[in-house]
Amino acid sequence: MQVKLAEKRGFCFGVERAIELAEQLLASRIEGGVYVLGPIIHNRQVVERLGQAGLKQVSSLDQIPVGGTVLIRSHGVGPELLEQAQQRGLKVVDASCVLVKRAQNTVRQLHEEGYRVVMIGDRDHPEVRGVIGYAPDVIVVEREADVAEALPKNAKLGVVAQTTHAPEHVANMIAAICSQPFREIKIVNTLCPEVTRRQQAALELCRHVDVMFVLGGMHSANTRQLAQLCRQTGVDTYHLEGWQQFQPHMVSGKLVAGVTAGASTPERVVQEFASTLEAVDPADVAGS
Repeated sequence: MQVKLAEKRGFCFGVERAIELAEQLLASRIEGGVYVLGPIIHNRQVVERLGQAGLKQVSSLDQIPVGGTVLIRSHGVGPELLEQAQQRGLKVVDASCVLVKRAQNTVRQLHEEGYRVVMIGDRDHPEVRGVIGYAPDVIVVEREADVAEALPKNAKLGVVAQTTHAPEHVANMIAAICSQPFREIKIVNTLCPEVTRRQQAALELCRHVDVMFVLGGMHSANTRQLAQLCRQTGVDTYHLEGWQQFQPHMVSGKLVAGVTAGASTPERVVQEFASTLEAVDPADVAGS
């Protein structure tokens, strides 16, 4: 089978930095152990590899002994959690993505300038939970239908977005926000250009293939977004973690397959999937 890879795919610099910091800490055999709140990135293979190397995943600071080191993952956290970690005598190594840090600082600055902050994003995503901690009473809106009820009338609004959202979705949300009565509005672009480039490359690839495979963790927001965008083009699209989830019927009657990957997906996963897929003969699975 012919396989084409998206020009932009896989690891972004924020994810690479978080993994490198984790590997450096583990290699130094730091006294007290190295801990992370939740999965360091949304990729099962990487999480398992680092776990085997000694990275301990916990759900709260209470599970980390005094003197331990807590690695802040690329999604970032709110200032309250950082303060709690220091009060508990924990060493903090911050692997927050620089673009997430920028969003955090933007939210703080908008609040200090007197704006009521509105964040376009998924309120349950760890990045959003951390970012909204930098100002009181941040309004989180995910869908256009949320806007009318969520926004205060005739307010001074400062708008930011979750870094992994698609520009088209953010544009539609901003249009919905601007359709409501407001006194003043300030919009700051907090989207990640790396994620945007991956989305654009995937959409371009969709024009030249019969089926798309989007590789990445099932809980990865940017990978789910990639898959959703590809599906909207009308091309059959499958979101898989790796080759283990592949089913022959996915390529039945197809000649050309496209492959891309979310920002938390290692390149070796992409290459393994692509090389194995190339060996598949669509004629052998026709009608399966």
